[in-house]
Amino acid sequence: MEKDLSLHGESKNVEYKERVPEDSQKYMKSVVAFANGDGGRIVFGVEDGTMRVVGIPQADLFQMMDAITNAVTDSCEPMIIPDLFVREIEGKSLIILEIAPGMQRPYYLKKKGPVKGTYIRTAGTTRLADRAILQELLLEGENKFFDQQPIPNLKVTKYDVTALCHSMSETAKKNALSDIQRQGIKELTINQLISWGILIENKDQLIPTYAYAMLTHQAGYPPVVQCAVFKTDDRAVFVDKREIDAPIQEQVEKAYQYVLEKINMGARFQGVYRQDIYELPPDSIRELIANALVHRNYLEPESVQIALFSDRLEVTSPGSLMRGVTHEKMKEGFSKIRNRALANAFAYMNLIEKWGSGFPRIFRDCRNYGLQEPEIIDFDGDLRVNLYRITDQTSDQTKKTDQTPKTDQTGTNMPVKLNEKERVILSYLQKKPDGTQHEIAEATSLSLSTIKYYMKKLQEKGCLQRMGTHRKGYWVVRFN
Repeated sequence: MEKDLSLHGESKNVEYKERVPEDSQKYMKSVVAFANGDGGRIVFGVEDGTMRVVGIPQADLFQMMDAITNAVTDSCEPMIIPDLFVREIEGKSLIILEIAPGMQRPYYLKKKGPVKGTYIRTAGTTRLADRAILQELLLEGENKFFDQQPIPNLKVTKYDVTALCHSMSETAKKNALSDIQRQGIKELTINQLISWGILIENKDQLIPTYAYAMLTHQAGYPPVVQCAVFKTDDRAVFVDKREIDAPIQEQVEKAYQYVLEKINMGARFQGVYRQDIYELPPDSIRELIANALVHRNYLEPESVQIALFSDRLEVTSPGSLMRGVTHEKMKEGFSKIRNRALANAFAYMNLIEKWGSGFPRIFRDCRNYGLQEPEIIDFDGDLRVNLYRITDQTSDQTKKTDQTPKTDQTGTNMPVKLNEKERVILSYLQKKPDGTQHEIAEATSLSLSTIKYYMKKLQEKGCLQRMGTHRKGYWVVRFN
């Protein structure tokens, strides 16, 4: 953490104390919470609330710093090594106690033990970790993933596994962007499932994990997905509701179709041509649902909730942001995997793209639609993302979007003729506008020289336009 100091009130990573308490337990809970999270600092000598700088008496500075250091190292398990320094603000001395993110989580108070002494930081408060959070901290401290853990009392045969491999391969082919990509999908094998952690091999015996249970819908996994349309913002009046109880890969598709059924269909005009479009970008809806299911905390029993209101689509998944992940980092493509086996399975089945690419694409798609920027909310142990629905104003803007069709010499609108390779390229870029030529070649099995040739042709035809810079830009598909 940087050594600069600005007084802006308490937050997830900052706490203020007017003086150094004689009872160190009054701030030790926050020390533990910071170590269990993204780190943080406690500033001694500032009155919380008013942010009035009172300072620490100069004569007591070093004695108090020694006392703080001893209290932290003696009170916490595993041992936490604090970083202390003094800063002058308004001519007064402040003691800054900084705690780095711990690598041996969970951290807890020795006197209370792991169950009653493990704390976490939520917004600007410190609270006791509940059972689910404690379990997640234990797994993270051991560099393990919940979905790769063996599930008790669930048996599996090689016939069952073969059936799952076939089902996942069919799903991958169904979700392929093109015939070329579909032909490049390799059949799934038992060894691949083992390498992903969907199965564990022990003495020639196959042991299923929680990921296997979720992919085959067994032992109560995955929890149902709750979908609803509400008439009012307070959720008091239902217009429609549905629970989706199915294997996790089917939950994605069924929830996606539910949303498409309930949102409005409009039209975009390209000269005399009409293109029917949904009021929200379909790829963003699908990506958001898939991310909610693959990255949620399955130690929490609650359901993923998909709620449609008059002004927004709201997707809520159990589990706060993981350590080191922020809203801004998510927008830039930073991602941490909570369920590694499921992430591998979803990537194979073409339900998600490269890890971390989903949110930048969602933000870009909404921007291209002329919609308000999506909202990411991390609250009370859950993560919520809002996609804001189109309004009359944004609808008018969408209709005015510059998508001028190609014309002949008389000015008459002419349909653009595309060959199979051109359609494959456009299909890929519609779903991944920031795709590079190397990525397109890899995904479609076309050679790099072929990609370059036809992308130049597509730009000449007016079907493809580059927006932004060479490094940070993206492609806009004009025709398909």
